[in-house]
Amino acid sequence: MSTSQLALSRRTFLTSTAALGGAVLAGTHWRPAFAAQPLLKVETRMLEVNKKPAKVYAILGANGRHGIMAREGDRFAGTLLNASDEPLQMHWHGQMLAPFDQDRARPGGGTLPVGQSDTHDFLLTPGTHWMHSHSLSEQQLLAAPMIARERDAGDVQDVVIMLHDFAFRSPQEILAELGGSSAHGGHAKSPAATSMPAPQPTGMPHGPGMMPGMSGHSMRMPHANDVRYDAYLANDRTLDDPDVITVEKGGRVRLRVINGGTATAFFVSTPGLSSRCIAVDGAPCQSLAAGRYPMAQGQRIDLLVEIPRDGGTFPIMAQVEGAMAQTGIILTTTGAAVSKISSIAPKAETLVDLTFDSQLAATASLSVRKPDKSFMMMLGEEPGYRWTINGRIHGEHTPVEVKQGERIEFTFMNPTSMMHPMHLHGHHFQVVGIGGRRFAGPVRDTVIVPPHTPVTIAFDAKLKGTWFMHCHHLYHMATGMMTEVKVS
Repeated sequence: MSTSQLALSRRTFLTSTAALGGAVLAGTHWRPAFAAQPLLKVETRMLEVNKKPAKVYAILGANGRHGIMAREGDRFAGTLLNASDEPLQMHWHGQMLAPFDQDRARPGGGTLPVGQSDTHDFLLTPGTHWMHSHSLSEQQLLAAPMIARERDAGDVQDVVIMLHDFAFRSPQEILAELGGSSAHGGHAKSPAATSMPAPQPTGMPHGPGMMPGMSGHSMRMPHANDVRYDAYLANDRTLDDPDVITVEKGGRVRLRVINGGTATAFFVSTPGLSSRCIAVDGAPCQSLAAGRYPMAQGQRIDLLVEIPRDGGTFPIMAQVEGAMAQTGIILTTTGAAVSKISSIAPKAETLVDLTFDSQLAATASLSVRKPDKSFMMMLGEEPGYRWTINGRIHGEHTPVEVKQGERIEFTFMNPTSMMHPMHLHGHHFQVVGIGGRRFAGPVRDTVIVPPHTPVTIAFDAKLKGTWFMHCHHLYHMATGMMTEVKVS
Protein backbone atom coordinates (compact mmCIF):
# COMPACT_ATOMS: atom_id res chain seq x y z
CA MET A 1 0.00 0.00 0.00
CA SER A 2 1.30 3.43 -0.86
CA THR A 3 1.45 6.25 1.63
CA SER A 4 -1.42 8.71 1.35
CA GLN A 5 -0.76 12.42 1.61
CA LEU A 6 -3.41 15.10 1.47
CA ALA A 7 -2.33 18.74 1.51
CA LEU A 8 -5.16 20.99 2.64
CA SER A 9 -5.80 24.47 3.96
CA ARG A 10 -6.59 25.03 7.60
CA ARG A 11 -10.23 25.54 6.72
CA THR A 12 -10.50 22.08 5.24
CA PHE A 13 -11.95 19.24 7.26
CA LEU A 14 -9.64 16.29 6.75
CA THR A 15 -10.39 12.80 7.96
CA SER A 16 -8.11 9.90 7.29
CA THR A 17 -9.07 6.24 7.37
CA ALA A 18 -6.11 4.82 5.52
CA ALA A 19 -6.86 1.80 3.35
CA LEU A 20 -10.28 3.06 2.38
CA GLY A 21 -9.09 6.64 1.81
CA GLY A 22 -9.69 9.94 3.55
CA ALA A 23 -12.85 11.97 3.37
CA VAL A 24 -12.38 15.65 2.57
CA LEU A 25 -15.38 17.78 3.47
CA ALA A 26 -15.09 21.55 3.40
CA GLY A 27 -17.42 24.53 3.70
CA THR A 28 -20.46 24.27 1.49
CA HIS A 29 -19.02 21.14 -0.10
CA TRP A 30 -20.03 19.03 2.86
CA ARG A 31 -22.29 16.18 1.93
CA PRO A 32 -24.82 15.50 4.72
CA ALA A 33 -25.01 12.00 6.10
CA PHE A 34 -28.40 11.47 4.40
CA ALA A 35 -27.21 12.35 0.88
CA ALA A 36 -27.43 8.93 -0.78
CA GLN A 37 -28.87 5.39 -0.53
CA PRO A 38 -27.82 3.13 1.00
CA LEU A 39 -26.47 5.33 3.72
CA LEU A 40 -24.11 2.58 4.87
CA LYS A 41 -23.04 -0.75 3.44
CA VAL A 42 -21.23 -3.47 5.36
CA GLU A 43 -19.12 -5.77 3.22
CA THR A 44 -16.02 -7.93 3.38
CA ARG A 45 -12.64 -6.80 2.08
CA MET A 46 -9.06 -7.98 1.96
CA LEU A 47 -6.45 -6.15 4.03
CA GLU A 48 -2.71 -6.69 3.89
CA VAL A 49 -1.07 -6.75 7.31
CA ASN A 50 2.62 -7.53 7.73
CA LYS A 51 2.64 -8.51 4.04
CA LYS A 52 -0.03 -11.15 4.60
CA PRO A 53 -3.64 -10.94 3.35
CA ALA A 54 -6.57 -11.16 5.74
CA LYS A 55 -10.32 -11.01 5.31
CA VAL A 56 -11.87 -8.23 7.34
CA TYR A 57 -14.97 -6.04 7.14
CA ALA A 58 -15.65 -2.55 5.86
CA ILE A 59 -18.44 -0.11 6.71
CA LEU A 60 -18.73 2.15 3.68
CA GLY A 61 -20.60 5.43 3.64
CA ALA A 62 -22.59 6.84 0.76
CA ASN A 63 -19.42 8.36 -0.70
CA GLY A 64 -17.64 4.99 -0.67
CA ARG A 65 -15.41 5.98 2.24
CA HIS A 66 -15.10 4.47 5.67
CA GLY A 67 -17.81 5.46 8.15
CA ILE A 68 -19.83 8.63 8.56
CA MET A 69 -18.27 12.09 8.57
CA ALA A 70 -20.97 14.71 9.00
CA ARG A 71 -21.68 17.95 10.84
CA GLU A 72 -23.69 18.80 13.91
CA GLY A 73 -27.31 19.12 12.87
CA ASP A 74 -27.12 16.40 10.19
CA ARG A 75 -29.46 13.44 10.43
CA PHE A 76 -28.46 9.83 10.10
CA ALA A 77 -31.26 8.96 7.70
CA GLY A 78 -31.27 6.13 5.18
CA THR A 79 -30.63 2.41 4.99
CA LEU A 80 -27.92 0.12 6.30
CA LEU A 81 -27.30 -2.72 3.84
CA ASN A 82 -25.74 -5.94 5.05
CA ALA A 83 -23.63 -6.98 2.06
CA SER A 84 -21.29 -9.05 4.25
CA ASP A 85 -21.24 -12.81 4.78
CA GLU A 86 -22.86 -13.00 8.22
CA PRO A 87 -25.83 -11.56 10.16
CA LEU A 88 -25.13 -8.10 11.52
CA GLN A 89 -25.83 -6.48 14.88
CA MET A 90 -24.69 -2.87 14.70
CA HIS A 91 -24.27 -0.59 17.70
CA TRP A 92 -24.24 3.21 17.33
CA HIS A 93 -21.71 3.88 20.08
CA GLY A 94 -22.17 7.33 21.60
CA GLN A 95 -25.28 8.23 19.60
CA MET A 96 -27.43 9.41 22.50
CA LEU A 97 -30.18 10.69 20.17
CA ALA A 98 -30.71 7.35 18.45
CA PRO A 99 -34.11 5.83 19.29
CA PHE A 100 -33.96 2.69 21.36
CA ASP A 101 -35.46 0.52 18.62
CA GLN A 102 -32.95 1.73 15.99
CA ASP A 103 -29.96 0.14 17.71
CA ARG A 104 -29.88 -3.64 17.27
CA ALA A 105 -27.54 -3.91 20.25
CA ARG A 106 -30.46 -4.20 22.65
CA PRO A 107 -32.32 -7.08 24.30
CA GLY A 108 -34.35 -8.77 21.60
CA GLY A 109 -32.76 -6.61 18.91
CA GLY A 110 -31.92 -9.61 16.74
CA THR A 111 -29.61 -9.45 13.75
CA LEU A 112 -29.80 -8.03 10.25
CA PRO A 113 -29.75 -10.97 7.81
CA VAL A 114 -27.28 -11.11 4.92
CA GLY A 115 -28.56 -9.17 1.93
CA GLN A 116 -31.19 -7.22 3.87
CA SER A 117 -31.39 -3.62 5.08
CA ASP A 118 -32.37 -1.64 8.15
CA THR A 119 -33.84 1.85 7.84
CA HIS A 120 -32.69 4.59 10.22
CA ASP A 121 -33.57 8.19 10.91
CA PHE A 122 -32.14 10.11 13.86
CA LEU A 123 -30.24 13.29 14.62
CA LEU A 124 -26.53 12.66 14.96
CA THR A 125 -25.03 13.35 18.36
CA PRO A 126 -22.23 15.90 17.90
CA GLY A 127 -18.68 14.81 18.60
CA THR A 128 -16.31 11.92 18.02
CA HIS A 129 -18.28 8.68 18.08
CA TRP A 130 -18.16 5.37 16.27
CA MET A 131 -20.12 2.33 15.16
CA HIS A 132 -19.26 -1.31 15.59
CA SER A 133 -20.59 -4.83 15.60
CA HIS A 134 -21.93 -6.06 18.93
CA SER A 135 -20.65 -9.57 18.26
CA LEU A 136 -17.31 -11.33 17.84
CA SER A 137 -17.05 -9.97 14.29
CA GLU A 138 -15.98 -6.66 15.81
CA GLN A 139 -12.54 -8.28 16.09
CA GLN A 140 -12.37 -8.39 12.29
CA LEU A 141 -12.47 -4.60 11.99
CA LEU A 142 -16.25 -4.36 11.79
CA ALA A 143 -16.10 -0.80 13.10
CA ALA A 144 -15.89 2.73 11.72
CA PRO A 145 -15.96 6.40 12.75
CA MET A 146 -19.35 8.08 13.21
CA ILE A 147 -18.54 11.74 13.61
CA ALA A 148 -20.63 14.91 13.59
CA ARG A 149 -18.27 17.89 13.61
CA GLU A 150 -19.25 20.40 16.27
CA ARG A 151 -20.55 23.82 15.20
CA ASP A 152 -17.99 25.46 17.47
CA ALA A 153 -15.05 23.29 16.33
CA GLY A 154 -13.40 26.37 14.85
CA ASP A 155 -10.61 26.83 12.33
CA VAL A 156 -8.89 23.48 12.71
CA GLN A 157 -7.93 20.55 10.51
CA ASP A 158 -9.57 17.38 11.76
CA VAL A 159 -7.68 14.10 11.62
CA VAL A 160 -9.42 10.88 12.58
CA ILE A 161 -7.30 8.06 14.02
CA MET A 162 -8.93 4.66 14.40
CA LEU A 163 -6.96 2.20 16.54
CA HIS A 164 -7.35 -1.58 16.27
CA ASP A 165 -5.79 -4.76 17.56
CA PHE A 166 -5.45 -7.35 14.82
CA ALA A 167 -5.12 -11.14 14.64
CA PHE A 168 -5.01 -13.50 11.69
CA ARG A 169 -6.85 -16.02 13.85
CA SER A 170 -10.63 -15.87 13.97
CA PRO A 171 -12.30 -14.44 17.08
CA GLN A 172 -13.71 -17.91 17.75
CA GLU A 173 -10.15 -19.28 17.83
CA ILE A 174 -9.08 -16.49 20.16
CA LEU A 175 -11.96 -17.21 22.51
CA ALA A 176 -11.07 -20.91 22.54
CA GLU A 177 -7.44 -20.04 23.37
CA LEU A 178 -8.68 -18.02 26.33
CA GLY A 179 -10.64 -21.03 27.54
CA GLY A 180 -14.01 -19.38 27.22
CA SER A 181 -17.23 -19.89 25.34
CA SER A 182 -19.81 -17.38 24.19
CA ALA A 183 -22.58 -19.95 24.45
CA HIS A 184 -23.45 -18.78 27.95
CA GLY A 185 -22.68 -15.10 27.63
CA GLY A 186 -23.06 -12.15 25.32
CA HIS A 187 -26.56 -12.05 23.85
CA ALA A 188 -27.22 -15.77 24.12
CA LYS A 189 -29.49 -17.38 26.63
CA SER A 190 -27.65 -19.02 29.47
CA PRO A 191 -28.10 -21.47 32.34
CA ALA A 192 -30.26 -20.85 35.35
CA ALA A 193 -29.35 -18.04 37.68
CA THR A 194 -26.83 -18.49 40.43
CA SER A 195 -27.61 -17.77 44.05
CA MET A 196 -26.08 -14.28 43.83
CA PRO A 197 -28.89 -11.74 44.33
CA ALA A 198 -29.71 -9.11 41.77
CA PRO A 199 -28.20 -5.65 42.36
CA GLN A 200 -30.22 -3.69 44.88
CA PRO A 201 -30.22 0.02 45.66
CA THR A 202 -27.99 0.87 48.60
CA GLY A 203 -29.99 3.95 49.54
CA MET A 204 -26.84 6.04 49.75
CA PRO A 205 -23.49 6.35 48.03
CA HIS A 206 -20.78 4.08 49.30
CA GLY A 207 -18.29 5.46 51.71
CA PRO A 208 -14.72 6.43 50.83
CA GLY A 209 -12.51 3.51 50.00
CA MET A 210 -15.10 0.89 50.85
CA MET A 211 -14.76 -2.40 48.99
CA PRO A 212 -17.82 -4.37 50.05
CA GLY A 213 -17.97 -7.91 48.81
CA MET A 214 -14.22 -8.20 48.50
CA SER A 215 -13.87 -10.94 51.08
CA GLY A 216 -15.10 -13.60 48.68
CA HIS A 217 -12.54 -12.72 46.01
CA SER A 218 -8.85 -13.39 45.82
CA MET A 219 -6.64 -10.35 45.27
CA ARG A 220 -5.10 -11.37 41.96
CA MET A 221 -2.11 -9.55 40.54
CA PRO A 222 -3.28 -6.96 37.98
CA HIS A 223 -2.25 -7.58 34.38
CA ALA A 224 -3.21 -6.66 30.80
CA ASN A 225 -3.27 -8.13 27.33
CA ASP A 226 -4.78 -11.56 27.78
CA VAL A 227 -5.09 -11.84 23.96
CA ARG A 228 -2.02 -12.39 21.75
CA TYR A 229 -2.26 -10.14 18.69
CA ASP A 230 -0.30 -10.22 15.44
CA ALA A 231 -0.34 -6.45 14.87
CA TYR A 232 -1.70 -3.14 16.08
CA LEU A 233 -3.20 -0.80 13.53
CA ALA A 234 -3.82 2.92 13.20
CA ASN A 235 -6.12 3.64 10.26
CA ASP A 236 -5.69 0.04 9.08
CA ARG A 237 -1.89 0.33 8.92
CA THR A 238 1.14 -0.61 10.98
CA LEU A 239 4.19 1.56 11.51
CA ASP A 240 5.91 -0.38 8.72
CA ASP A 241 3.61 1.50 6.34
CA PRO A 242 1.93 4.24 8.36
CA ASP A 243 -0.78 6.62 7.33
CA VAL A 244 0.99 9.90 6.51
CA ILE A 245 -1.17 13.01 6.56
CA THR A 246 -0.10 16.42 5.32
CA VAL A 247 -0.82 19.33 7.63
CA GLU A 248 -0.23 23.07 7.29
CA LYS A 249 2.72 24.90 8.84
CA GLY A 250 1.48 26.94 11.77
CA GLY A 251 -1.95 25.31 11.59
CA ARG A 252 -4.05 23.75 14.32
CA VAL A 253 -5.05 20.08 14.16
CA ARG A 254 -7.79 18.32 16.07
CA LEU A 255 -6.91 14.66 16.53
CA ARG A 256 -10.07 12.58 16.91
CA VAL A 257 -8.73 9.30 18.30
CA ILE A 258 -11.01 6.25 18.58
CA ASN A 259 -9.91 3.10 20.36
CA GLY A 260 -11.61 0.42 18.30
CA GLY A 261 -9.45 -2.28 19.88
CA THR A 262 -11.41 -5.25 21.12
CA ALA A 263 -9.12 -6.27 23.99
CA THR A 264 -6.39 -3.61 24.05
CA ALA A 265 -5.95 -0.31 25.85
CA PHE A 266 -3.44 2.25 24.59
CA PHE A 267 -1.53 5.30 25.75
CA VAL A 268 -1.65 8.04 23.09
CA SER A 269 1.15 10.59 22.86
CA THR A 270 2.23 13.41 20.53
CA PRO A 271 6.06 13.52 20.65
CA GLY A 272 7.37 16.81 19.32
CA LEU A 273 4.00 18.52 19.69
CA SER A 274 2.27 20.01 22.70
CA SER A 275 -1.29 18.73 23.01
CA ARG A 276 -4.42 19.50 25.00
CA CYS A 277 -7.39 17.22 25.57
CA ILE A 278 -10.62 19.06 24.72
CA ALA A 279 -13.15 16.20 24.65
CA VAL A 280 -13.53 12.60 25.81
CA ASP A 281 -16.09 10.13 24.46
CA GLY A 282 -17.48 12.92 22.30
CA ALA A 283 -18.26 15.17 25.29
CA PRO A 284 -16.36 18.47 25.74
CA CYS A 285 -14.11 18.79 28.77
CA GLN A 286 -12.05 21.56 30.26
CA SER A 287 -8.78 21.74 28.37
CA LEU A 288 -6.06 19.61 29.96
CA ALA A 289 -2.52 18.92 28.78
CA ALA A 290 -0.72 15.66 29.50
CA GLY A 291 2.33 13.84 28.24
CA ARG A 292 0.30 10.73 27.42
CA TYR A 293 -3.37 9.91 27.37
CA PRO A 294 -4.83 6.55 28.43
CA MET A 295 -7.55 5.08 26.21
CA ALA A 296 -9.50 1.96 27.09
CA GLN A 297 -11.46 -0.04 24.55
CA GLY A 298 -14.41 1.96 23.22
CA GLN A 299 -13.14 5.33 24.49
CA ARG A 300 -12.43 8.40 22.35
CA ILE A 301 -10.25 11.42 22.95
CA ASP A 302 -9.98 14.71 21.06
CA LEU A 303 -6.55 16.36 21.21
CA LEU A 304 -5.74 19.82 19.93
CA VAL A 305 -2.18 20.30 18.63
CA GLU A 306 -0.44 23.24 16.98
CA ILE A 307 1.98 22.63 14.12
CA PRO A 308 5.19 24.71 14.33
CA ARG A 309 5.51 27.53 11.75
CA ASP A 310 8.72 26.00 10.42
CA GLY A 311 6.96 22.67 9.86
CA GLY A 312 8.40 19.19 10.21
CA THR A 313 7.29 15.61 10.74
CA PHE A 314 5.39 14.58 13.87
CA PRO A 315 4.37 11.05 14.87
CA ILE A 316 1.15 10.47 16.77
CA MET A 317 1.81 7.34 18.80
CA ALA A 318 -0.37 4.74 20.50
CA GLN A 319 1.47 2.27 22.74
CA VAL A 320 -0.16 -0.86 24.12
CA GLU A 321 -0.63 -0.81 27.88
CA GLY A 322 1.78 -3.01 29.78
CA ALA A 323 3.78 -3.75 26.61
CA MET A 324 6.36 -2.37 24.16
CA ALA A 325 4.22 -2.72 21.02
CA GLN A 326 3.08 0.51 19.42
CA THR A 327 1.33 1.89 16.37
CA GLY A 328 0.49 5.34 15.07
CA ILE A 329 0.25 7.78 12.20
CA ILE A 330 2.51 10.55 10.89
CA LEU A 331 1.68 14.24 10.50
CA THR A 332 3.97 16.05 8.10
CA THR A 333 4.24 19.42 6.41
CA THR A 334 5.01 19.70 2.70
CA GLY A 335 8.60 18.81 1.91
CA ALA A 336 9.51 17.40 5.32
CA ALA A 337 11.31 14.06 5.48
CA VAL A 338 9.48 11.09 6.96
CA SER A 339 11.62 8.66 8.94
CA LYS A 340 10.72 5.07 9.77
CA ILE A 341 9.47 4.42 13.29
CA SER A 342 9.79 1.06 14.97
CA SER A 343 6.69 -0.83 16.05
CA ILE A 344 8.56 -1.63 19.28
CA ALA A 345 8.93 1.17 21.82
CA PRO A 346 12.14 1.64 23.86
CA LYS A 347 10.42 0.50 27.06
CA ALA A 348 7.18 -1.11 28.17
CA GLU A 349 4.17 1.00 29.09
CA THR A 350 2.46 0.90 32.43
CA LEU A 351 -1.10 -0.29 33.00
CA VAL A 352 -3.85 2.24 32.34
CA ASP A 353 -5.36 3.83 35.39
CA LEU A 354 -7.50 6.82 36.36
CA THR A 355 -4.75 9.35 37.01
CA PHE A 356 -5.75 11.33 33.92
CA ASP A 357 -9.51 11.05 34.50
CA SER A 358 -9.05 12.24 38.07
CA GLN A 359 -7.76 15.56 36.65
CA LEU A 360 -10.47 15.97 34.01
CA ALA A 361 -13.55 18.13 34.45
CA ALA A 362 -16.60 18.42 32.23
CA THR A 363 -17.59 21.73 30.68
CA ALA A 364 -21.23 20.95 31.51
CA SER A 365 -21.65 18.94 34.73
CA LEU A 366 -24.77 17.23 36.00
CA SER A 367 -26.95 19.34 38.23
CA VAL A 368 -26.20 18.93 41.92
CA ARG A 369 -28.74 16.56 43.53
CA LYS A 370 -28.75 13.44 45.62
CA PRO A 371 -29.11 10.19 43.72
CA ASP A 372 -32.51 8.59 43.79
CA LYS A 373 -30.92 5.16 43.63
CA SER A 374 -27.36 3.90 44.11
CA PHE A 375 -26.22 0.46 43.01
CA MET A 376 -23.16 -1.64 43.72
CA MET A 377 -21.77 -3.35 40.61
CA MET A 378 -19.26 -6.01 41.60
CA LEU A 379 -17.13 -7.19 38.66
CA GLY A 380 -16.08 -10.82 38.91
CA GLU A 381 -13.62 -13.31 37.46
CA GLU A 382 -14.32 -17.03 37.63
CA PRO A 383 -12.59 -20.18 36.31
CA GLY A 384 -13.22 -21.11 32.69
CA TYR A 385 -12.82 -17.52 31.49
CA ARG A 386 -16.15 -16.51 32.97
CA TRP A 387 -16.57 -12.80 33.67
CA THR A 388 -19.49 -11.63 35.79
CA ILE A 389 -21.37 -8.65 37.20
CA ASN A 390 -22.66 -9.25 40.73
CA GLY A 391 -21.83 -12.93 40.38
CA ARG A 392 -23.89 -13.48 37.25
CA ILE A 393 -23.24 -13.71 33.55
CA HIS A 394 -25.60 -12.15 31.04
CA GLY A 395 -28.61 -14.38 30.70
CA GLU A 396 -28.49 -15.21 34.41
CA HIS A 397 -28.85 -11.56 35.33
CA THR A 398 -31.76 -9.56 36.64
CA PRO A 399 -32.00 -6.10 35.04
CA VAL A 400 -31.35 -3.03 37.14
CA GLU A 401 -34.70 -1.26 37.23
CA VAL A 402 -34.97 2.52 37.42
CA LYS A 403 -37.56 5.17 36.60
CA GLN A 404 -37.32 7.83 33.92
CA GLY A 405 -36.06 11.07 35.43
CA GLU A 406 -34.25 9.46 38.37
CA ARG A 407 -30.66 10.31 39.22
CA ILE A 408 -28.76 7.01 39.29
CA GLU A 409 -25.33 6.17 40.66
CA PHE A 410 -23.35 3.02 39.98
CA THR A 411 -20.25 2.19 42.01
CA PHE A 412 -18.06 -0.35 40.26
CA MET A 413 -15.90 -2.61 42.41
CA ASN A 414 -13.20 -4.58 40.62
CA PRO A 415 -11.40 -7.30 42.59
CA THR A 416 -10.39 -9.04 39.34
CA SER A 417 -6.97 -9.20 37.73
CA MET A 418 -7.77 -6.88 34.80
CA MET A 419 -9.06 -3.42 34.03
CA HIS A 420 -12.62 -3.30 32.71
CA PRO A 421 -13.87 -0.47 30.46
CA MET A 422 -17.54 -0.29 31.47
CA HIS A 423 -19.90 1.08 28.83
CA LEU A 424 -23.56 2.10 29.23
CA HIS A 425 -25.77 2.24 26.14
CA GLY A 426 -28.12 5.15 25.55
CA HIS A 427 -26.69 7.53 28.15
CA HIS A 428 -23.75 9.72 28.88
CA PHE A 429 -22.71 9.66 32.55
CA GLN A 430 -20.41 11.70 34.73
CA VAL A 431 -17.52 10.21 36.68
CA VAL A 432 -18.20 11.44 40.24
CA GLY A 433 -15.97 9.24 42.38
CA ILE A 434 -12.58 7.54 42.14
CA GLY A 435 -11.13 5.57 45.03
CA GLY A 436 -13.62 7.09 47.43
CA ARG A 437 -12.86 10.71 46.40
CA ARG A 438 -15.96 12.56 45.21
CA PHE A 439 -15.54 15.13 42.45
CA ALA A 440 -17.23 16.46 39.29
CA GLY A 441 -15.22 14.55 36.71
CA PRO A 442 -15.53 14.04 32.97
CA VAL A 443 -18.71 13.14 31.10
CA ARG A 444 -18.24 9.81 29.32
CA ASP A 445 -20.01 6.74 27.99
CA THR A 446 -17.15 4.31 28.80
CA VAL A 447 -15.11 4.43 32.01
CA ILE A 448 -11.91 2.66 33.05
CA VAL A 449 -12.40 0.53 36.16
CA PRO A 450 -8.92 -0.58 37.31
CA PRO A 451 -8.39 -3.48 39.69
CA HIS A 452 -9.05 -2.63 43.33
CA THR A 453 -10.18 0.97 42.75
CA PRO A 454 -13.84 1.90 43.27
CA VAL A 455 -15.30 4.08 40.51
CA THR A 456 -18.66 5.85 40.79
CA ILE A 457 -20.64 7.23 37.88
CA ALA A 458 -23.86 9.24 37.90
CA PHE A 459 -26.49 9.83 35.22
CA ASP A 460 -30.08 10.89 34.79
CA ALA A 461 -32.24 8.14 33.34
CA LYS A 462 -33.67 10.03 30.37
CA LEU A 463 -34.58 7.49 27.73
CA LYS A 464 -37.00 4.63 28.27
CA GLY A 465 -35.85 1.18 27.23
CA THR A 466 -33.70 -1.70 28.41
CA TRP A 467 -30.08 -0.70 27.85
CA PHE A 468 -27.00 -2.91 27.90
CA MET A 469 -24.22 -2.14 30.33
CA HIS A 470 -21.10 -4.19 29.74
CA CYS A 471 -17.35 -4.45 29.71
CA HIS A 472 -15.97 -3.25 26.36
CA HIS A 473 -13.29 -5.93 26.34
CA LEU A 474 -14.97 -8.02 23.64
CA TYR A 475 -14.12 -11.40 25.14
CA HIS A 476 -15.17 -10.39 28.63
CA MET A 477 -18.54 -9.27 27.28
CA ALA A 478 -18.92 -12.39 25.14
CA THR A 479 -18.37 -14.65 28.15
CA GLY A 480 -20.77 -12.89 30.43
CA MET A 481 -19.75 -9.43 31.73
CA MET A 482 -22.93 -7.68 30.66
CA THR A 483 -26.16 -6.70 32.38
CA GLU A 484 -29.13 -4.48 31.56
CA VAL A 485 -30.50 -1.19 32.87
CA LYS A 486 -34.27 -1.00 32.43
CA VAL A 487 -35.65 2.55 32.36
CA SER A 488 -39.46 2.66 32.68
